Amino acid sequence: MLSVLRNRTYLHLFAAQTVALVGTGLATVALGLLAYDLAGADAGSVLGTALAIKMLAYVGIAPVVTALAHRIPRRRLMAASDLIRAAVALTLPFVTEVWQVYVLIFVLQCASAAFTPAFQSVIPEVLPGERAYTRALSLSRLAYDTESLVSPALAAALLALISYNWLFWGTAAGFLASAALVLSAVLPKPVRPERVEAGGGVLARSVRGTRLFLAVPRLRAMLALDLAAAAGSAMVIVNTVVYVRGQLGRPATDVPVALGAYGAGSMAVALLLPRVLDRLPDRIVMIPAAFGIVGLFALLAALTAAGPGAWHWPVLLAVWAAFGAVGSLILTPTGRVLRDSVAREDLPAVFAAQFSLSHGCWLLTYPLAGWLGAALGLTAASAALGTLALASGLLAARAWRGVPGRAAPVPAPAPVENAVDGAMEGTERDAALPG
Repeated sequence: MLSVLRNRTYLHLFAAQTVALVGTGLATVALGLLAYDLAGADAGSVLGTALAIKMLAYVGIAPVVTALAHRIPRRRLMAASDLIRAAVALTLPFVTEVWQVYVLIFVLQCASAAFTPAFQSVIPEVLPGERAYTRALSLSRLAYDTESLVSPALAAALLALISYNWLFWGTAAGFLASAALVLSAVLPKPVRPERVEAGGGVLARSVRGTRLFLAVPRLRAMLALDLAAAAGSAMVIVNTVVYVRGQLGRPATDVPVALGAYGAGSMAVALLLPRVLDRLPDRIVMIPAAFGIVGLFALLAALTAAGPGAWHWPVLLAVWAAFGAVGSLILTPTGRVLRDSVAREDLPAVFAAQFSLSHGCWLLTYPLAGWLGAALGLTAASAALGTLALASGLLAARAWRGVPGRAAPVPAPAPVENAVDGAMEGTERDAALPG
């Protein structure tokens, strides 16, 4: 798997993703504790609303930015997004009201909505080979798992020495390091989707990815699978602090431990999945995982209804790890399915559409997890989200029948542009930053 790191460009991008996610993981822990300080027992509701705002920014911003940024050098776009995120992280320790958290989260996530689709669409151009790209996807999944495993462990250690507000400074450092690594990478020249530009303006470019995405049955199935995965991750991310601090009465340092269990399960699957995908089609891996989420919700509902006990904490950690594992089975192969479904010039638009649509799923599940947990209890929230995951799995199985053959291979990447002059994408007249 690590052989793909011999590619210098991918090495820089992977390092940028990793350090940014370490910082994001620190912010996740700190934000949960900040919400608990501001709202007490209603922390789940506050955090669910904040995460819904995050998803709203993702759903609305990603396709528009992709449409507007088709002539903007991707390196500069990603670096500028990192700088905005660092500035927001430096502001979060000073908030005193819940509404301030909401505003800052929206700004930060608008910047993330610009960064992530651009980053995702670059990787298949840097690593066009099937085996290399599959392993890059698994490494990328591992980088995301760093947010749920290494970062919470680091947060737990830091919380023993400092207050949680200092964790936001670590977040800012991660984004600044990410910007520096992105600027040091040499990216391939993007293919311009000229036929889209000739067919309409910003609106046409904004909706093209969604139209392509919804036209392919297996991509529609992926949307249903994303909804099932979102149900599981929403329960973990929104209500971990409520389970640990409220229901079990455990200390704040156990919050990152529980989040770490979720990341450990996902990481274990990501390490094993490349060899599995060498032998099995994506569908055979992804569809059963959705029904695995349903079973975990049934177990979680029974666990919650049983009430606290000495056995409750280790069982909760095991369930969280299992949620991470089945989520990784769905999310890790996503890039392969997208790449094999469209032409290379449409990759940025389709990745942006998938980013937007999948986060639309989280826009639904995050507030459901928070509001249902606060209003009706954690058992009812588990039952409702489990029912949603079941419906999603059935829809995905129906839409993605059989095992389709591979789509036409994506062409090899274009030569690197302007390598001597700092490898900036696009000409200087196209290099202006947005705003």
